[in-house]
Amino acid sequence: MKPVKMPIEDILDLHTFKPRDIPDLLTDYFTACIEKGIYSIRIIHGKGRGVLKKRVHGLLEKNEMVESFRPAPSEAGGWGATLVELKRK
Repeated sequence: MKPVKMPIEDILDLHTFKPRDIPDLLTDYFTACIEKGIYSIRIIHGKGRGVLKKRVHGLLEKNEMVESFRPAPSEAGGWGATLVELKRK
């Protein structure tokens, strides 16, 4: 399978990715963000039943690059998004 090229910016929308790809995606995306000096990211996981949100939060808790994360305010996606702060070098 060919790697997907995507722009590295402060928003990551997970809607187009398969759940099995998300652990590696988050790690690779965070690495690329840090290399570009991006330390605040909004992850859009959607609302639904909250399954993807729980999975993403579990991955964020274990990721050594993550300083903190919190639910996005309503104007930034509310329950359907999470704000992540990455550790600065």
